[in-house]
Amino acid sequence: MNHMQKVWICGANGRVGRKMTELLENTPVELLLTDLDAVDITDPKAVRDYAGMNRPHFIVNCAGLTDVAMCEENKEEAFKVNALGARNLSVAARMGKARMIQLSTDDVFDGSGQTPYTEFDTPNPQTVYGKSKLAGENFVKEFCNRHIIVRSSWIFGEGSSYFSKILKLAGEGKTIYAASDQTAAPTGASELAEKIIELMDSAPDGLYHVTGQGSCSRFEFAQEIVRLSGHKAEVVPVAAADDKLTAMRPSYSVLDNMMLRMSGIAQLPEWRLMLERFMRDRKDFL
Repeated sequence: MNHMQKVWICGANGRVGRKMTELLENTPVELLLTDLDAVDITDPKAVRDYAGMNRPHFIVNCAGLTDVAMCEENKEEAFKVNALGARNLSVAARMGKARMIQLSTDDVFDGSGQTPYTEFDTPNPQTVYGKSKLAGENFVKEFCNRHIIVRSSWIFGEGSSYFSKILKLAGEGKTIYAASDQTAAPTGASELAEKIIELMDSAPDGLYHVTGQGSCSRFEFAQEIVRLSGHKAEVVPVAAADDKLTAMRPSYSVLDNMMLRMSGIAQLPEWRLMLERFMRDRKDFL
C-alpha cells in the first residue's frame, strides 16, 4: 500500500480487526478504526457520512454478528448486521472509489460434501448465520466492483471463541466434551490478518478461501489445545448435538484455498503450526 492511503477497519476490536490494526499501525497508511460505538454499519447515513468525511482507499469489514445461536434467535438482527451492514459499506466503497474487503465464513456451505469446498462450489447455508453472511457476500458483489471476499473458518486468537472456552475449561481441570462429527480447518487470526493485507494490496478482485492447511474435528482441535496448554483435562468425543460449546455448524466445511494456489499466492501454514505459535507467543493464556 502507498504512503498516505487510508484503511478503514470496521470491527476493529474483533479478533481479526485487532490483528490487522497491529500489523498496519507502524506502516505509512492512515488507519481509520471503528466499532459499533463509533459507526453503526447498519445505519446507511452513518456509514455514508463517515466514508464521505474520511475518504478511505480501503474499507475492511471485520464487523459482524458471529454467535451462531444468537443469530438463530435474532434472525432480523443477524441479517441487519451481516447482510445490510455489508451492503452499506459496499455502497460507500463504490461511491468513494474504495476497495471493499469482506470477511466471510465456511458456514455458507451445508456440510454435505466429503471433499474440501472450492470458491467455485455453490453455497447452500443451513443456519441463519450462514445465510446472512452469504447475503452479505452477494451485496458486496452487487454494489462494489472493486472487492475482495475472504472466507475463513474456525478463527482462533485473542478474545472469546471456541478456543478460549476450551482453554478455560482445561485450566479448571474440567472434562471437555467436543464434537467429533464437525470438521473444518482452524485458522490463526494473526496469519489470516497478514494474508488479508496482502490480498487487499495486490490480489485481483474476487473470492478467496483463506484457512489453515489440513483439517480436524472439534474433538481433535480441543485435544491439541489441551496438549499445548500443558493442563490435565480429559477431552471426550461427542456428537455435535451434545457439544454445548458449539452451535449446530456444518458437519464438514473444510475450504480448499484453490484461488490462492491458482493466483500464485502462498497459502497459510498447517493449522497445528499456527496454534503452536499462538500459544507459545501468548503464555499469559496458560
